[in-house]
Amino acid sequence: MSVRHRVRPLVSALSALLLLGGCGVLGDVDEETDTLDVWLMRGSLSDELADALVRDFASSNPGVEVEVTVQDWPGIQEKVTAALASDDPPDVIEVGNTQVARYVAAGGVRNLTVEVTDLGGDHWLPGLEEPGKIDGYQYGVPFYAANRVVVYRKDLFERAGITSLPTTREEWIEITDRLDRPGQQGIYLPGQNWYVLAGFVWDEGGDLAVERSGQWTGALHTPEALRGMEFYRELQSHGRGPVDSDEAHTEQRGVFAESETAQLIDVPGAAELIVEANPELAGKLGFFPIPGKRKGTPGAVFTGGSVLIIPERADEQDAAYAFVKLLTGEKWQRELARTMSVVPNSTELADALEDDPGAAAMAEGARNGHATPNSPRWGELEEDNPIKRYQTAVLRGADPRTAARRASDEITAILAGRRGNVG
Repeated sequence: MSVRHRVRPLVSALSALLLLGGCGVLGDVDEETDTLDVWLMRGSLSDELADALVRDFASSNPGVEVEVTVQDWPGIQEKVTAALASDDPPDVIEVGNTQVARYVAAGGVRNLTVEVTDLGGDHWLPGLEEPGKIDGYQYGVPFYAANRVVVYRKDLFERAGITSLPTTREEWIEITDRLDRPGQQGIYLPGQNWYVLAGFVWDEGGDLAVERSGQWTGALHTPEALRGMEFYRELQSHGRGPVDSDEAHTEQRGVFAESETAQLIDVPGAAELIVEANPELAGKLGFFPIPGKRKGTPGAVFTGGSVLIIPERADEQDAAYAFVKLLTGEKWQRELARTMSVVPNSTELADALEDDPGAAAMAEGARNGHATPNSPRWGELEEDNPIKRYQTAVLRGADPRTAARRASDEITAILAGRRGNVG
């Protein structure tokens, strides 16, 4: 077997560490080895965790050297598409869970449907499994997940006499109303947080878009989706979030840190950044899953995260599969959850986060996780998002049905490849 030699324009300190770690383990193997070429995204694994993973793989796969390239998210979709079309792609690629449809449509992704049971697919999180499955075939193997929870001020809850956290939407609205008082917001929810809206729509049994006979159409005008928007409007009214901005503009964590605000919908990691901005909040922040319509069922949430794919033209198919199986198996999923505070890929592993309150709340919400519609053009929609415009229009008093129909028409046009305004 021959060694593959590659020149990497994008090799980070992490990559160098991994290579050194791999060489240390494999120093006594034959001079000729196979190279397993792996692309991982920056921030998914710490240096120490990645080094340990490579050593673990090498110990049971002698003769295979792992070469890891750490990639950055900006521009990654074009880079992965080009790699899949090449004659010499990486062997394993980490991709965003909502990007799989685009890559499968472009071609070059290995179909892993028959291996799902062997990979533990019976217990995968739905928000990672569903976007990795295209037309009934599994291409993406769930890696890890993250989703939004409610970050709350314990001191403001105590001041309002709130002794138990809400477990239903009805309780949540009642509590948020009590917390909304002069000089204090019950919740900071900007008008264009469409990820949060999506959860409310899913709770009602609706969706943002649906596929019929291979054609995607917008679905914001359905009765179910309209009920989701009505709940969003009611919740948003108990704060002063601007109706024409999203969570990044104005940056909502800064608002929460600088004002008397009782609740924020964000990932748990936001709490650390909030405390950095305002150290007086240290020890005062808590977490709970977004409440659902019924007690015992968390509210639906958008599941972000990553999956692993294997290119069809990858040289090291067997080693690639072994690497994917190792990284997505119980041992490394528990280690990933413990060290990186992310949700493991299996509903059976939530106990790995029981000592981390924020991540535990996130894992509870992940039980009712969803992904965005599995259209290969969904990324184009997010670039100029009609859902945001719809939210602002409704919050400014527009007729919800009229605004929703227009937004649905825009979604349909974008997902059909017809960009531009819809009259």
